[in-house]
Amino acid sequence: MNLQDAWEKALRKTEIVRARVLPLETFTQTRLPYIALAEAEVNRGDTVVRKGEVLVEKPSLILPHNLPQFEGFDFEKEMHVDEKSLMSFLLVRGVTFPSLKFNNQIHSLDIHEGRLSDAMRKYAAELERSENVHTGLIAGPSDCWPFSVLLFVCSQAARSAGDDFKKLYDHHFRQGLLS
Repeated sequence: MNLQDAWEKALRKTEIVRARVLPLETFTQTRLPYIALAEAEVNRGDTVVRKGEVLVEKPSLILPHNLPQFEGFDFEKEMHVDEKSLMSFLLVRGVTFPSLKFNNQIHSLDIHEGRLSDAMRKYAAELERSENVHTGLIAGPSDCWPFSVLLFVCSQAARSAGDDFKKLYDHHFRQGLLS
């Protein structure tokens, strides 16, 4: 599958089952844990479960040139595309990211013996039962899971952006850095 097809597939089929309740941190790095579910390609009827987290650097009022860094997403290994080609691909489509560092770390890769819908219910119930407001739950295609995780991160950043700007502005204004 080419990059365009993978992107479109991820856009169509990624579902954020449960968003992180808390906003991203404004003044420190944010750990954004997630559980990413996908139908297994080998054992039909089973679900691939990736548990990980993306470390998102703190936002800033003055951003350098729009060159974010993506580490640990395995675009090269999983989708056979280098980071430079990926950035060009996204930029041509009008998708831009602030110049932040996004570091994806997968902590576990397991198989849930059962359908994707069953896994979605199971993990959503576990997160709710444990009152986990930090972890997001994502469902998407297994052959373009890095895009699904990236879409999750983007949705969380978009939710936090307005509040981040206000907090950063207020913080700098109080310190007399802006006039």
